Amino acid sequence: MTHPEKPKVNLPYFDYLLDSLAQKDPIVTQSFGRHVHWGYWSKPSAATLTSDDFALAADCLSQQVCFAGNVSSRQIILDVGCGFGGTLAVINETHSDMTLHGLNLDNRQLQRAKTLVQPKASNTVQFHQGNACALPFPNQVFDRVLAVECIFHFPDRAQFLKEAFRVLKPGGILSLSDFTPKNVIAPLMKITLPKPFDVGFYGHCRVDTPLRRYHAIANQSGFITTIENNITNNTLPTYRYLRKIGIQQKQLHFTALIETLTIELLSRLHLLDYSILAYQRPKH
Repeated sequence: MTHPEKPKVNLPYFDYLLDSLAQKDPIVTQSFGRHVHWGYWSKPSAATLTSDDFALAADCLSQQVCFAGNVSSRQIILDVGCGFGGTLAVINETHSDMTLHGLNLDNRQLQRAKTLVQPKASNTVQFHQGNACALPFPNQVFDRVLAVECIFHFPDRAQFLKEAFRVLKPGGILSLSDFTPKNVIAPLMKITLPKPFDVGFYGHCRVDTPLRRYHAIANQSGFITTIENNITNNTLPTYRYLRKIGIQQKQLHFTALIETLTIELLSRLHLLDYSILAYQRPKH
C-alpha cells in the first residue's frame, strides 16, 4: 500500500520559533508562543513595545478578524492556517458552546496548538493537518471560516476562496486578514526570484492581490463582500517591536531584515495595506 506524500513546509521563521520555544526562550515564548502574526493597537501611539504589550496586540488582531466575521457563541468555526492555535484560543476563552476546528499544513505547529488550546466549558476543539486549497471537510458544515495573516502562503487565493465557500453553510462568513498592495505596485509584487532565492525567512509569500482583485475573486466564488477595513496604521508598531527583539535576541537574519523593512516601507508609504475582509455566502 502506498501512502500519499506529506505536504512539504518551508517556513524558516517557524523553524527558528519552534527551536526557540523548545529552548524555552522567554521573549519568543511571550511574543510568539500563542500567535504568529502582526499586532493590532487601537491607539498605536500608546504602544509600549514590551513583550506583554505585543502579546496583547496579537490577541487584539485575532479579535478584530472575529468581529469582522461576526463570531458568536454556538457556532462551528474553522480557522485555516491556524498556526499555534492563538485565534482559536481567543474564541475558546470568550465564547461558549463552540465547535472549533484548526487546520494547518505543518504538523509541528499543530502539535503545539493541541497542547495550548484545551476546550473550555462546553466547547470542543479539534486540529487537522491539511491543505487550505483542498479542505478535508464536507460541503456546508461551518458557520464561519477564518484565515488570519496566512493566505499569502497559499498557492492559489482563488482556489482557497472556492473551498471556503464550499464548506460554509448558507449565510456563513469568511473573515480574513491579508496584505493588499495598491494597484500601482501590484504588478511589481508578482515578480519572483529564481530558486532557491524565492523562499525567504518568511517562506514563499505572494503579496500581489489588490483589493479590487480580491473582491472580484470572492464574487466569482459566489461571495458577497460585507466588510473592508484598512488597519495598516494600527499594525505599524509591529515593525518597531520586531526590530527591538531582533536586537535583543541577536538574531537579525539578513533576509528577515530586508523583507520586514520592505513591508514596513511600503506600508508607511500607503502602497501596501493591511486589510481585514469579510465575505458572506448568500443565505439562499
